[in-house]
Parts: sequence; C-alpha cells; structure tokens
Amino acid sequence: MIVDMDTYCAMEMDPDFRRYVGGKPRTREEAEKRFMASLEPVTNRLSMWATVFKPEGQYIGRCGIYPHFNHDGKPIPGEASLGLYIAKEYWGRGLATEAGRAFMKLGFDELKLNRIVTVIDTRNDVSVHVIEKLGFELVETETGDQRSFYHYSMDKDGFYNSKKFSVQIT
Repeated sequence: MIVDMDTYCAMEMDPDFRRYVGGKPRTREEAEKRFMASLEPVTNRLSMWATVFKPEGQYIGRCGIYPHFNHDGKPIPGEASLGLYIAKEYWGRGLATEAGRAFMKLGFDELKLNRIVTVIDTRNDVSVHVIEKLGFELVETETGDQRSFYHYSMDKDGFYNSKKFSVQIT
C-alpha cells in the first residue's frame, strides 16, 4: 500500500494533474490525509477504486462510480457520478476510456443504476473527448468566475441503445 500512497501523493502534488480537478496541488500531508480517508469500507460498490495497470502491476490512479448527491448533500437513489483519475505517465493510452466503460457496465448492468453523471472543467479537452467517446451527453454548462464546468449525463436507456462494447470487470 505504501507504493499506492507514494503514487497517489505524486498525482495530488502535480500541478498538471490537479489543474482540472481542484485547481491547486495538495501538499504531501494533505494528500496523505485524503488517501487515508479514501480507505473507508465500501458497502454498495459505489466508490473510487485503486486503478492498477495490470501489465506492470502498477497503481496508476483511482477510477469509479460514487454516489451522486443532490443540492442538500443527500445521495440520489439510482444515480452515480463517474470519476477517472489516471497518473500523467499513463495518459494517452486509452486507459480512462477502458475504465469508464467498465464502471458504466458495473453501474448499469450490476448495480441497476438509472443514470450516471460527470462534471468536467470546460478547459479539460481530453476528458471531454473521453466522456463524449463513452456516449455521455452534455446537459448543462455551469459558468463561474474562476472555473466553468460541463455537466454530462448517461441514462441506462442511452447506455443500452448505444452499447458498442463489451467489457469484463476483473
């Protein structure tokens, strides 16, 4: 697990990695605290999971579907949010797309979700490409003073109707 911690902290401290997922790099102490908090027990499989590049046995980030919360901070039944965080050294290999497909399949096929959403910084062209490649539809653009966001959504009907892939979760 210490290797996971070191890689995780390196990602959280990297300005290139953090620029679209929170703005500023975290300190090592902040990153370690966040890493330890992520080790909470998971009961319904809705979580961000350690992502390992199997050919190298290397931890490369965290990906998953986690509860989608309403404005009151309560989970929305039948919905989840998709997150794909891959270490910079592994960008451009299609790994985020592969992980996204696997978690969409998990969400719709096994967890019987009705909808999966995601939010992307409008400057993050690469993530926008991945999400649109997965079949998500842009539903809203949120404009802010410092940052703006695209809100994407995929419902189960859209997933089943555009299913161009099969994925095995291992």
